[in-house]
Amino acid sequence: MKKYAQITDYLVAFLQDEVTKTGLKKVVVGLSGGLDSAVVAVLAQKVFGDDLLCIKIPSHYSSQSSLDDADELCRDFGLRNETHSIELMLRAYEQLHSDMDNLRKGNVSARLRMATLFDISAREDALVLGTSNKSELMLGYGTLYGDLASAINPIGDMYKSEVFELARYLGVSKCIIEKPPSADLWAGQSDEADLGYTYEQLDGAMKLYVDERLSRDAVIARGIDAKMLDMIISRIFRNHFKRKMPVIAKLTSRTLGHDFNYPRDITL
Repeated sequence: MKKYAQITDYLVAFLQDEVTKTGLKKVVVGLSGGLDSAVVAVLAQKVFGDDLLCIKIPSHYSSQSSLDDADELCRDFGLRNETHSIELMLRAYEQLHSDMDNLRKGNVSARLRMATLFDISAREDALVLGTSNKSELMLGYGTLYGDLASAINPIGDMYKSEVFELARYLGVSKCIIEKPPSADLWAGQSDEADLGYTYEQLDGAMKLYVDERLSRDAVIARGIDAKMLDMIISRIFRNHFKRKMPVIAKLTSRTLGHDFNYPRDITL
């Protein structure tokens, strides 16, 4: 566990440094009852204590077990928390758009949650912390301006399988670690069922293709299933737009994102 002790120390310092640069002192985290938000909340508490506010944002599709798991985490770690349901907003939108399938409902739910979270961050004069892991970001398994939105993300360079290990090191509640990963966007929804493979399988392939930069053929030669790898490669490139700020058409001599590229934390 020495690796995860070092990672914890680094991420604690990262959060302290990045939030301090903004001049703010508080952070908010959307707490779903899932693994990723639990890990981010526990890390953030180490830095911010009661200046961390966890927000539970259920809808009528949220499972009671997820809410119970979030409550248990809050009890275990003494996390300050509030609940703000999006049920009324989501039901109103569903009535206007009765043709929505599960994917559209999931996207709307994610964006309503993030709109709620950013509004609360404005009320609290706080930053929103991100909870998307590297597996999700590489595969585009998330909603643009929904769960992918944040000001700072401490776990975006950790694969899901690594987040599990960090959670065990941090002592995250067993009820959260041991349940199947799910965004809880509709009844019975499962991340691994949506993707068609386990995170362990996906992460093993991505570590070779992304981190070690092996070619497709070289990855397959390591025993990775070709069909799964082709799905991964397709998703990585197809969803690259989700990992970038909007591209701005260049019309002047200095254009944001092209040749006006000051560091994020520049000061006068």
